Amino acid sequence: MSFTLKQLRYFVAVAEKGSVIGAAQTLSISQSAVTEALKNLEADLGVPLFERHARGLDITHSGHQFLRHATKILSDVSGARRAFQHAPGTTQGRLNIGVTSLMAGYVMSDLLSRYRRMNPAVEVSALEDQGEYLEHLLVGGELDVAVMVISNLRDRMALQSEILDVSAFRLWLPLGHKLTARESIGLDDVAREQLIMLNVDEMEEEAVKLLSAFGRKPQIAFRTRSVEAVRSLVATGAGVALLPDLVYRPWSLDGDRIESRDVSGSLPIVQVGMVWRKGLPLSEAVQDFLSLARMGQAERPARF
Repeated sequence: MSFTLKQLRYFVAVAEKGSVIGAAQTLSISQSAVTEALKNLEADLGVPLFERHARGLDITHSGHQFLRHATKILSDVSGARRAFQHAPGTTQGRLNIGVTSLMAGYVMSDLLSRYRRMNPAVEVSALEDQGEYLEHLLVGGELDVAVMVISNLRDRMALQSEILDVSAFRLWLPLGHKLTARESIGLDDVAREQLIMLNVDEMEEEAVKLLSAFGRKPQIAFRTRSVEAVRSLVATGAGVALLPDLVYRPWSLDGDRIESRDVSGSLPIVQVGMVWRKGLPLSEAVQDFLSLARMGQAERPARF
């Protein structure tokens, strides 16, 4: 038996919501229909996509890998349909976009540039702010769509989200650090190091929460809102950092090398996505933006 587009839609919805109940509510279908679809999909693929527990579902490593394929397939289908709806460049109107600080440089800049080239008649306005405030503006109708970290989206009852990218946390180290020679690095090893914290888009909260699970208070050497500052500080030996692969680059601005290593244990996953208000009719300008973002996600190489 081959999997269906319906099964893919249900799978992506569960991955986004973290539960069968949440996916069923979003899709306006029964929980049993979602459960059956996941069961058949896992049987067809031959791998578990989720780990079941009392609080809901956790996506597995195989699930993360398949999520990229599923979103690409659904994006291609959506793009094929929209290709016949109107000619490129004819969309008019206004697009109000929100973006969080981390996403502004690593996701939005390229996406916005391509959108403006494809839709020159659309008046685009972009606002950078914290995720909580962007959610407020989306619910109030002051923004059409936002690009942000959606792992900890607050108002899931009022907002619709769609995953664009999934990025795992890894450990950043200076060249020659003692941990770079280790075959396996544990979170207890990380907890003994001086940490450089990136204080944007809830990155610090995730790292502190992770290390606090070991009963240790993280040894924070430096807090900053600049990714480049984190790179420079790590590269020069001021400390190590736990950050998602999304923002990893192997060199600081001064040309110093930065190593990246996996850490054993259950590290958080950052979900980057688009968010818009549920039930709000989407203009052509917004639909074009969503389609372009999906296409960009499908073209990016996987980081697993």
